[in-house]
Amino acid sequence: MEPAQLKTAVMNIVNTLHIIVQFMLNQNLQNQAARRRRLGQRSDESDEDMDMEFSQTAGPGALEIMLLMGQVVAVERRFWAWETSTDWWDRIVLQVWDDSQWLQNFRMRKGTFMELCDLLSPALKRQNTKMRAAFTVEKRVAIALWKLATPDSYRSVGVGISTVGAAVIQVANAITELLLRKVVTLGNVQVIVDGFAAMGFPNCGGAIDGTHIPILAPENQGTQYINRKGYFSMVLQALVDYKGHFTNINVGWPGRVHDARVFRNTTLFKRLQQGIYFPDQKITIGDVEMPLVILGDPAYPLMPWLMKPYTGSLDRSQELFSYRLSKCRMVVECAFGRLKGHWRSLLTRSDLSATNIPIVIAACCVLHNLCESKGETFMVGWEAEANRLAADYAQPDTRAIRRAHQEALRIREALKTSFMTGQATV
Repeated sequence: MEPAQLKTAVMNIVNTLHIIVQFMLNQNLQNQAARRRRLGQRSDESDEDMDMEFSQTAGPGALEIMLLMGQVVAVERRFWAWETSTDWWDRIVLQVWDDSQWLQNFRMRKGTFMELCDLLSPALKRQNTKMRAAFTVEKRVAIALWKLATPDSYRSVGVGISTVGAAVIQVANAITELLLRKVVTLGNVQVIVDGFAAMGFPNCGGAIDGTHIPILAPENQGTQYINRKGYFSMVLQALVDYKGHFTNINVGWPGRVHDARVFRNTTLFKRLQQGIYFPDQKITIGDVEMPLVILGDPAYPLMPWLMKPYTGSLDRSQELFSYRLSKCRMVVECAFGRLKGHWRSLLTRSDLSATNIPIVIAACCVLHNLCESKGETFMVGWEAEANRLAADYAQPDTRAIRRAHQEALRIREALKTSFMTGQATV
């Protein structure tokens, strides 16, 4: 165990023991007060009788102490038994769990979780049925986050499958209804441009790519969802900024569809083509004007506003251009990795309906942006676990698009030359 991990483990044990001791002392004081009150009514009781009564009632029970001192997995299985432990959420999770336990189980600290619940409350409070009456907004959000973060959560959650599924859909709908347009947004374009420029690519407004989310075979048109790797999937296409925040998403296309076709059928493509997605902000490279561009891999078309790397046998200048572009484009692949590392249910075949899956995926993208903007820790081990799960559903290779817009070729050639000569752009 690394020194830092050992220190954290020791501190967790010390903090837990402190809480247990404090809890027992409080219980001791409460029981002493109760005994003093009973003395006036039962003055004929012996000290031995009162000592026996105290030993049976003071302090937490053995099971509770074991849970307080146990590992997270022990807490998890008890935590969800709402029907038999209605105060577990209030007395243990809300009062005892530290930030590392909140992160491990809900992928965010308590403060961020409570802020999320406040934001979703208007939509979730409107849902008032008998099934939902026993679950507060906070508990429903907790169940949903637990399910999204834990692929095998049906085995570790102590409530019924239908209850978990309902909570996931309710929360996902609330997130997309209330937060999607506010959280997944372009934001300050100049900040994004400056960020990519610092990484080596001028006048860039984002990086685009697609990723496949594995699903069960849909009831209708199932063959349309079989991708080039042979499993059923749904495509998430995303544009990200230089920090890996999603600024535009499109989700729901069947896995068989090529990335370029998905892209051409999005509102994003139409707005970029019309020149209205970004501000009209051009720079001059050599003697060529270059608009704000996005970066893609070879599966995307080369357009005046979309740059992609050279393919085939490359000379030194082409290699340098492709290296610069790929270095900046990697932010979208890293964003997908962190998205799936946080919300691991995206790495296994979703058992939701084809109608609900896009809503849940979009909700996970919102949660990704929220966690990133709040500086939530990406814990050690999440990436390794995500890679292990992702190995079962490898991402399909996509065919490179060879066609290119003539103006786009001129812009790419000018950029290639400027990178090679180190000429400044104005």
